[in-house]
Amino acid sequence: MNAPAALAHLVPDVQQREVPAALIAALKSRFGERCSTALAVREQHGRDESSFQVPPPAAVVFAENTEDVADAVRLASEHDIPVIPFGVGSSLEGHLLAVQGGISVDVGRMNKVLAVNAEDLTVTVQAGVTRKQLNDEIKSTGLFFPIDPGADATIGGMSATRASGTNAVRYGTMRENVLALEVVTASGEVIRTGTRAKKSSAGYDLTRLFVGSEGTLGVITEVTVRLYPIPEAISAAVCSFPSIEAAVRTTIQTIQLGVPIARVELIDRNTVRMVNAHSKLGLREEPMLLMEFHGSPSSVKEQAETVQEIASEFGGESFEWAATPEERTRLWTARHNAYFAAVQSRPGCRAISTDTCVPISRLADCLLESVAEADASGLPYFLVGHVGDGNFHFGYLLDPNDAKEREVAEELNHKLVARALRLEGTCTGEHGVGLHKMGFLVDEAGAGAVDMMRTIKRALDPKNIMNPGKIFTL
Repeated sequence: MNAPAALAHLVPDVQQREVPAALIAALKSRFGERCSTALAVREQHGRDESSFQVPPPAAVVFAENTEDVADAVRLASEHDIPVIPFGVGSSLEGHLLAVQGGISVDVGRMNKVLAVNAEDLTVTVQAGVTRKQLNDEIKSTGLFFPIDPGADATIGGMSATRASGTNAVRYGTMRENVLALEVVTASGEVIRTGTRAKKSSAGYDLTRLFVGSEGTLGVITEVTVRLYPIPEAISAAVCSFPSIEAAVRTTIQTIQLGVPIARVELIDRNTVRMVNAHSKLGLREEPMLLMEFHGSPSSVKEQAETVQEIASEFGGESFEWAATPEERTRLWTARHNAYFAAVQSRPGCRAISTDTCVPISRLADCLLESVAEADASGLPYFLVGHVGDGNFHFGYLLDPNDAKEREVAEELNHKLVARALRLEGTCTGEHGVGLHKMGFLVDEAGAGAVDMMRTIKRALDPKNIMNPGKIFTL
């Protein structure tokens, strides 16, 4: 495996490029008060949800339109200075950290829904629109955007990291749901990729190239995504199990039988306890599946009855329904707050989050061995998973000042990724590579494939200014 050998001191390679005063002056001349060098602003834009500590960017530019982004990139390019896109800062793998210095371009003010084409089931938005904002603005159309990574991330950031989340088992990921992009390239040129048509055979698929590129090839400024009709009927249920294995076997059989379940989330006993304390719930403190069914009233009833029957075969108990929107929202809010509930359970801790995904038939093997290792380590952890598509997350809760705990967490992650790759899975199902998984990418894709990625990067970004130091080293 190509993960760093010095696990106790897993620190990114920080090679700061000096930002000349002339660039700062040019940015302030162009953007005025929308270019900030205040330390508090810079620190806010130099930290995400990862545990890495890196010096902040030299300046932050608050863009309000594509022209702003293009001008900022052109000025940075003239001085060979890095540009790091920033949405809301919810990434988990160090994507937005200024490991080579540079400027942060905040697209949060680019938050307009530009065109809703309800008849075609598409919408075009600026990159700073968040998923909750988008759904609020289109709810009168009877449509919704299903990709739900938990955090209220921007659509641009979700595209850049190829995000997915709880609904992916039925609706897919950003890869399947992004139709077209507007992108500012490393030279400051504005290009468009894709169309609103459902399919195309016209040339290279540049849209897919930028989706998942983590800001290393350009800054996404506009996104066109698919929408879906709001289901006629929605019902959620929770079911407790005597073991994690029983919950996972229920999930595997549900998927293999072709039940079109919309969401199926695994929460382990540790996480249920943390969520109960954080969200003031009374869930049974046992391994649990949280499920949601979409469709017509009759199809939802049929799906739920099938899953309930499968669950009973594996010892599932307390199959409880949440049929009203308020009840469903309460349950899913608790699930989405699992990360924060876990972090609050150990004051002062940081969480190292894993993100493996395996073929559904190998899920039980991968998950159960990993649980046994985590239990044996003695390190506090939580476990949640979008298990319907084979994706799950351990969150190891560690004292950031305790090198030994960091070493234990990284060793657990190392073993987990090695196991997932051995079972023909991936080191990251949805969080992206960022800084944390660069070595694992080589193990997964192979040196030849990563070299091809480098070739693409050098061709599109010859000065290496677009979010450098992420995904792979040059």
